[in-house]
Amino acid sequence: MREAEPHVLAIVGPTASGKSELAVALARRLDGEVVSLDSRQVYRGMDIGTAKLSPAERCGIPHWGLDLLDPDRSYSAGRFARDARGWIAAIHVRGRVPVLVGGTGFFLRALTVPIFREPALDTERRRALRKWLAAQPRSRLERWTRVLDPRRSELAAEGGPQRLSRTLEVALLSGRSLSWWHEHVPAQDEALHVVVVLVDLPRVELDRRINARVADMLREGLVEEVRALLAAGYRPDDPGMTGVGYREVVAELRGDLGSEEAAERIRRATRAYARRQVTWFRNQLPPDVILVDGSAPLESRLERVVRAWARAVEEAGSRPRRGANV
Repeated sequence: MREAEPHVLAIVGPTASGKSELAVALARRLDGEVVSLDSRQVYRGMDIGTAKLSPAERCGIPHWGLDLLDPDRSYSAGRFARDARGWIAAIHVRGRVPVLVGGTGFFLRALTVPIFREPALDTERRRALRKWLAAQPRSRLERWTRVLDPRRSELAAEGGPQRLSRTLEVALLSGRSLSWWHEHVPAQDEALHVVVVLVDLPRVELDRRINARVADMLREGLVEEVRALLAAGYRPDDPGMTGVGYREVVAELRGDLGSEEAAERIRRATRAYARRQVTWFRNQLPPDVILVDGSAPLESRLERVVRAWARAVEEAGSRPRRGANV
């Protein structure tokens, strides 16, 4: 594949904006396969609270990046980049179009702005530090990050506790800030050429959809899903269990919250998370991002993206060829 040719099509946006529905429709139209850009959907047994599409909703389209590991394991942007490059290469070999979809901006960034070659860090010290950092309140993590890596502190805060802990982990165990490593150490891979589509919604409509989604999750059995995970031995502080929805239901099951209060906290936390996603995409996506009105009919959204993809391929001179290397 020539460098100018687009490697993948990416559909991004805040939670509940309709990304997944659009991605499946695009994969059907373009003869593609879907790669998840969601840091929570990698976990097995966490389907309702992560809004994972059911097999029926996937419409027979192959999906990659789902159900990769158990909730007590960590999954970094670096590991995603390595895995995703393998999935994308295989999709190209099959002569199909990779369609990335999700709201985890750091996963997309790991493909478009490849990360540095990570220094060797002692495994046992790293495990102990991660456990200790997981017990710290977010405010403390943010304060320490501002001290140890001020250039990256705002970006790390937008990524939540896991990104804050990662920033601190590298600084404390290597003696150099994560910003320093990014600046001075060569990237481990070449950047992929990604055609990025941002699904945009007015704030009022986004809030309405989030509230409706939370109601659907609770009706479909989110509490039972969390209860089953706890019964299987997973802990509330495990990486997969700290996401929005799961931590509030854990508090409900412990008796710390009533069901209505837990539901309201999930709605509030999800809306706040969506705001952070919108801010990240506004500041981090390339200037040539393609905006799509998430409130428009599916067919209208589909046609807009199909035209944009065809134009990108045409401008490159040819469609991505079978066997392309990424």
